[in-house]
Amino acid sequence: MTDRSSGTEDGDASAILIPLHEARRERLDQPVRFDRRELDQILRLYGRMVAANEWRDYAIDHLADRAVFSVFRRTSEVPLFQIVKDPKLARRQGAFTVI
Repeated sequence: MTDRSSGTEDGDASAILIPLHEARRERLDQPVRFDRRELDQILRLYGRMVAANEWRDYAIDHLADRAVFSVFRRTSEVPLFQIVKDPKLARRQGAFTVI
């Protein structure tokens, strides 16, 4: 491949060519996280339960292999529920689990 970034028409030399295997490796190194649509659905449910006085607090953890949304009745307690996004299980049972 040839890097042609130095000869652009407008003189902008900021384009960098990255091999595909490096881009995939960088993406795999990032922690799993909820996307905007998923988080919107979770927070909509959380808002309804807070209004019903059932839930009071939450925590979001972005780990290397999964993302976890934990729901608490009180801050000092263990989680009542955990919504876990695990991409490895997406083809078998779906990416989400409620624990």
